[in-house]
Amino acid sequence: MHRAKAYAAALERLDRERLYSPAEAVDLLKDVASASFDETVELAVRLAVDPRKADQIVRGTLSLPAGTGRNTRVVVFAAGEDAAAAREAGAEVVGADDLVARIEGGYLEFDVAIATPALMGQVGKLGRVLGPRGLMPNPKTGTVTTDVGKAVVEFKGGRVEYRTDKVGNVHVAIGKASFSREQLLDNFHTVIDELVRVKPAAAKGRYLRSVTLASTMSPGIRIDPARAREVEELDTPA
Repeated sequence: MHRAKAYAAALERLDRERLYSPAEAVDLLKDVASASFDETVELAVRLAVDPRKADQIVRGTLSLPAGTGRNTRVVVFAAGEDAAAAREAGAEVVGADDLVARIEGGYLEFDVAIATPALMGQVGKLGRVLGPRGLMPNPKTGTVTTDVGKAVVEFKGGRVEYRTDKVGNVHVAIGKASFSREQLLDNFHTVIDELVRVKPAAAKGRYLRSVTLASTMSPGIRIDPARAREVEELDTPA
């Protein structure tokens, strides 16, 4: 009930018909995010792509300049010296066949899975479990690598994965409500610029179809796609 009341109160403070600038959206979101915990801020972007076609899948990783504000839980499929490097870098769980068996048994309390190329044969058994959750290691996202230690450090330090869902939406957590205005805008623009950079050649028409910002407990705040790369309002208002 409390959540419903908080959501309704936030809804009253924004204009559902209006398309905001990025800076206006961040200011409004910070104003309406009033939960007793530090809410996660998520950016949702609808792209003019058809993910059913291989040449229109948008997927990769990027480093958020202000980090994510969360403890990213990383597991690593590695053995020998690679396993030792992953542990030293701070991975929560490191293993080979034993980690495969643990995940087959239901363990899914992690945010990123990294693997060495040598172990992808075993990890492939987990495709039906990890694939639908976006957790399957993939060379395109830097989660299949010979340098697992570096990958662990990067993902724990603010590197995030992005990919289109089945209808062309990309969802990326860009920080916490406690982040400063500048931090959220820096992360926001980093994601938008990356999505524009990797625009598939086959994408036609207006590429950024919709852009929405929301926190854990707030309604979505719609941003004008034509202004999504606008940076003139970065200075904190007087």
